[in-house]
Amino acid sequence: MRAWSVLRPEPVEERPLRFVRKPVPVPGADELLLRVSACGVCRTDLHVAEGDLPVRRPGVTPGHEVVGVVARLGPAVSGFTAGDRVGVAWLRGTDGTCAYCRRGAENLCPASRYTGWDADGGYAEYTTVAAAFAYRVPDALDDVSAAPLLCAGIIGHRALRRASLPARGRLGLYGFGGSAHLCAQIALAEGATVHVMTRGADARRLALALGAASAQDAYDPPPEPLDSAILFAPAGELVPVALRALDRGGVLAVAGIHLSDVPRLRYESELFYEKELRSVTSSTRRDGREFLALAARYGVRATTHTYPLSRADEALRDLKAGRFDGAAVLVNGVE
Repeated sequence: MRAWSVLRPEPVEERPLRFVRKPVPVPGADELLLRVSACGVCRTDLHVAEGDLPVRRPGVTPGHEVVGVVARLGPAVSGFTAGDRVGVAWLRGTDGTCAYCRRGAENLCPASRYTGWDADGGYAEYTTVAAAFAYRVPDALDDVSAAPLLCAGIIGHRALRRASLPARGRLGLYGFGGSAHLCAQIALAEGATVHVMTRGADARRLALALGAASAQDAYDPPPEPLDSAILFAPAGELVPVALRALDRGGVLAVAGIHLSDVPRLRYESELFYEKELRSVTSSTRRDGREFLALAARYGVRATTHTYPLSRADEALRDLKAGRFDGAAVLVNGVE
């Protein structure tokens, strides 16, 4: 099969990925082999390619927003049949026995494994997934629309819950890429007022088109104090900016897996009055199932830009440069 491989982590401008031939993977006893239809391009893939997240598997194939069709089943799999359409997300496996797993916090499992980091992902014609970690894709979603939901959507949903937004509250989103524009749709559907702070003019236009009350530069203050905020941009220097924008008792959730260093915080202006700063770590399968159900109910749709699989490196460069709003999706079978 054709697949992309991280040859040597370095800036994407230096082309760390190579388009290679790999054997079609053989599914384990509890796994599904999928023929990949579409795979979203996530900022986490960029972090893997550039070494911000040290590669855990030499020559790993990135990609963890995968929609595919079951081509083969391991002998221990039940509940799926060949031809089923399923999704693959970032969380690939856990031990299921640790204290975190037992209390329903499998996203904190010390033995957790991740698609496109610990094991080959969806920048390929085929990939595998444990049946227990595969998602049923709602019929209402086509392959391209569904792909970004499987990480960007799920993590945005978890970040929204971590931000503890009150009913009909005022939400600030810092950065407005693949995850934020999906999170915004859920928040708006649930009655929130959404303010967007982001550097890109195209992203600001998209935010307003989706129903945001305002859209301004990342460093500009929102027009009113915020009950909650989510930082999607991997820029630690925005943490104090977002904290200052919060009303008393507000919560800032940091959604990225990688963040540049946070500057020194001033307690009086940025943390006092019971403001809270929270991180977001991966997601659980429950998060994924809940989000996909909400996406189908509310008609959440990703703004997508498609690339052939053969142009995955170009998609990552465009992502880094901010050349598109919404999300990029790699599509198999087109050139």
